[in-house]
Amino acid sequence: MRSYIKLNFIYIIIWVVNVLLKYIPTFILRRWLLIFFGAQVTTSASIHRNVRVFSRGRLHIGSGSVVNNGCYLDNRSGIHIGDNVSIAHDVKIYTMGHDINSSSFAAIGAPVRINNYAVIFSNVLIMPGVTIGEGAVIYAGAVVSRDIPRLGVAAGNPARVIKYRSEDCLVYKLKYDFWQAP
Repeated sequence: MRSYIKLNFIYIIIWVVNVLLKYIPTFILRRWLLIFFGAQVTTSASIHRNVRVFSRGRLHIGSGSVVNNGCYLDNRSGIHIGDNVSIAHDVKIYTMGHDINSSSFAAIGAPVRINNYAVIFSNVLIMPGVTIGEGAVIYAGAVVSRDIPRLGVAAGNPARVIKYRSEDCLVYKLKYDFWQAP
């Protein structure tokens, strides 16, 4: 009974954090909330409104990276987002699921790593254990279930590399901490 109460208390805390992430009007306060909640978020990262986390800690967001509105960050097994990563709206990053061959439907998971200068377009689904290489681009609506190599441009379901990005473009610095209407 005690563990059931403790688990429900943790779920309530996560719910409160997600509500606050939805309504806090400034980037600075959203960063502080995530840091207080155990995440590693650099001061130049931009976390937009209505971002949801699934657990305490196990989240790293690097310098200049942006996480746009409506993103799900299932950080239960860990998410590492590098520097100058652009994650568009409504991206869902999952690190856990269930073993469909388990008689108990056991939970399984693996961390997700998104390396520097990666670009993730809107409505992308990233599955547990995936690594997205430096400078890789994932086009809108893709389902990423395997690693994407450095500078690879991937699209589709399942996501496949369709071309490669120029190496010369990996010098920019992102800064998206402008205010948006609710």
